[in-house]
Amino acid sequence: MLLHVVPLDEWSADPELPYAPPSLAAEGFVHCSPDEPAALAIADARYRDVPGTLLVLVIDETRLSGEVRWEGSEDVLYPHVYGPVERAAVTAVLEVRRDGDGRARELAPRA
Repeated sequence: MLLHVVPLDEWSADPELPYAPPSLAAEGFVHCSPDEPAALAIADARYRDVPGTLLVLVIDETRLSGEVRWEGSEDVLYPHVYGPVERAAVTAVLEVRRDGDGRARELAPRA
């Protein structure tokens, strides 16, 4: 499973279409994380000042039509999805729980 951090309003924008974040147009792929600690680190580093609810999509890579490549440095590899994320590939949606300073602390099932 792959994990992808996304603000709620971005995920909800076009529910009838495959999910295609701005990074897909700008960089050619969707950034993902390999596990919960990495997803929390991304949420904390890149989304701490983003207001509102943050989600983590749990993606079954076998259900994606786009290629998944593991890329990065020799020490750290991250999965990148080269194509939009079909909503049928999203097996769960978790919520990022943040503390009073906006730091990502844990993932919880979305109520």
